[in-house]
Amino acid sequence: MSEPRLPQIWVDADACPVAIKEILFRAAERARVPVTLVANQYLRTPASRYVRAVQVPGGFDVADEEIARRVAAGDLVVTQDIPLAAAVIAKGALAIHPRGELYTPDTIAQRLSMRNFMDELRGAGVDTGGPAAFHPRDRQAFANQLDAWLVRRPRQPSSPP
Repeated sequence: MSEPRLPQIWVDADACPVAIKEILFRAAERARVPVTLVANQYLRTPASRYVRAVQVPGGFDVADEEIARRVAAGDLVVTQDIPLAAAVIAKGALAIHPRGELYTPDTIAQRLSMRNFMDELRGAGVDTGGPAAFHPRDRQAFANQLDAWLVRRPRQPSSPP
């Protein structure tokens, strides 16, 4: 009989800030949680039994589709992509923005609507601006959400002494 699969972290790594990747690398070692970065380019990762990178072919949403295919209930996905967040939530996983916003079943529909509305504005030629600069408070908000997930997740049972 095989052991149940423990929750892990998936990272939509093409646009993930370096500071967030560094937090994830440290958390992987500290909490012994698998972290998989998925991107359509080569990613340098530290030598670790808990961190790995998966390179997918280039193309629109290829990394997102790979994460959505592999994710399981209870996993955590780090992404800025709202449709990917919706897809993983539908599979029972959690999704968090690199700025620390936890996407939930209660908030994802509103976020999808806003994203689609902004896409329509941009398609009509309206300058909607870009995202705000990444600040230390964003990094801290992410670290807080990650720590909360790490505390709640099931762990490998300790072997008896």
